[in-house]
Amino acid sequence: MAVEKTIGSSSLVEVIDRILDKGIVIDAWARVSLVGIELVAIEARVVIASVETYLKYAEAIGLTASAAVPA
Repeated sequence: MAVEKTIGSSSLVEVIDRILDKGIVIDAWARVSLVGIELVAIEARVVIASVETYLKYAEAIGLTASAAVPA
């Protein structure tokens, strides 16, 4: 009996479609200090999603409610 190995490959378009559909968040921070003195602090939050996905989740957690209320 022969064992066949299948390689599940995805095209770049499929990967981008999945990321835009589900969304991805990259949250990172770095701090450089010397002898207790902070020299550089970097904070970054990158959110990649389609507008539809972002609005759906932003509405679910209440981020869009304040924008909809007139001043």
